This record gives sequence, structure tokens and C-alpha cells, in this order.
Amino acid sequence: MKIDELIASVKNSVEAKTVYAEPYERNGVTVIAAASISGGTGGGSGRDEKGQEGEGGGFGISAKPTGAYVITGDNVRWVPAVDVNRLIATMGAVVVAAIFVAARRYRRGGS
Repeated sequence: MKIDELIASVKNSVEAKTVYAEPYERNGVTVIAAASISGGTGGGSGRDEKGQEGEGGGFGISAKPTGAYVITGDNVRWVPAVDVNRLIATMGAVVVAAIFVAARRYRRGGS
């Protein structure tokens, strides 16, 4: 695949329908899930000492859920997705910081 074809392929794969799922309706409630998507591409070409040419490239896409729109009648609300791993990591960092602060205060005589 040529680099120009690769870049075109990436552009075509990142569009609104990739970010928002097809609406799901049940019992009068419609849910439209949404995701955060990011990507990157890179490539290059060159020639060796024998004059042979070559090119290569690659791309990556990362997606994670951000939440969903929930529609009931005329009411639309946003329900954020909870990233449990991030929440646990943040809580862990706060606990470690609190332990360091407590240890410093203890060494200073409890002030």
C-alpha cells in the first residue's frame, strides 16, 4: 500500500459515525453512545546505496468510551462513561501523596 493510500484510509476511518454509535431504542428510550477517538500516521521512503527504492508506513487508532446521550421523549441528557482504571489510579496517587505528607509531618514532630 502506498503512503498516500494509507493516509486516505486513515482519514476515511475517522469520521462522525465512528465517534457516535447507531442509536439504540428500547421502551421509548433512545441511547446514542459516544467515544473519544485519536489516531496518527507516519511513513517514509528512501533509496539505498544500490539505488533501490522503498517506502513504508503505519497508523494507529485509539478509542475509548466517553458516555452516551439518553433521549426520553423531549428530554436529552448526557451520561458520562466512568473509566474505573483511571479512577483507581487517581485514588492510588492521592493515597500515596497523603502517606508522604503524613510521614513528613511525623518526622517534623507532628506539626
